[in-house]
Amino acid sequence: MSGSLLHQIGLLLWKDVRVEWRARELIYATMLFSAIIVLLFSFSFLGGSPPTVEVMAGVLWVAISLSGMLGISRSFEREREADTLRALLLSPIDRSALYLAKLLSITLLMLLTSVVVVPGLLLLFGMKVGPQQSWLLFLSLLGLGTLGFAAVAALFGASLGRARVREVLLPLLVYPLVVPALLAGARGTYGVLYGTPEALSDAVRWIKFLLVFDSMAVILGLWLFEPLCAQE
Repeated sequence: MSGSLLHQIGLLLWKDVRVEWRARELIYATMLFSAIIVLLFSFSFLGGSPPTVEVMAGVLWVAISLSGMLGISRSFEREREADTLRALLLSPIDRSALYLAKLLSITLLMLLTSVVVVPGLLLLFGMKVGPQQSWLLFLSLLGLGTLGFAAVAALFGASLGRARVREVLLPLLVYPLVVPALLAGARGTYGVLYGTPEALSDAVRWIKFLLVFDSMAVILGLWLFEPLCAQE
């Protein structure tokens, strides 16, 4: 990757971070929505048997994917309202830099969601990750699963253009394609929370799967981003 491309990615990413940080309503809305999801799931277990590790892993990834999609939809909608996306596509910027910067900004937004969801699970569900090695596996699953989700969302979020039903189309297009990443994240998280040597080795296998999935998603995104965005 050339220095010029890295510079363009850095500038575009810094632009997204500054815009979101100045307004902050998207950050607050996404984090509040994720907290509500965790609270709703926790209320369903009041007075009953404690949730199993399978349930905790599922709640984690459901909360991240739902709140992440909310933030992604609003992020692209804001750029269309001011024709920012069209201006970026008309500017002499490498299309791969535009895609990668948007991918990274979506990843950061979804990781902010994890900052709310994970402590909520630790507090309300009694989730226990275990020793340092387990935390490294857990954070790797979070990062790789989020990156795979963002790679697909960045592609379709920018390419839907001015479709009248883009708010409906975006989740319909993204969720079926990211099901493998979400399932891998959930199964890997289950292995980490279960904590046995066999379960931890299974979590490592799911991490390897996510590495392959993320690589394919990013490569396909770089290849398809420009032709899909030509309609803008």
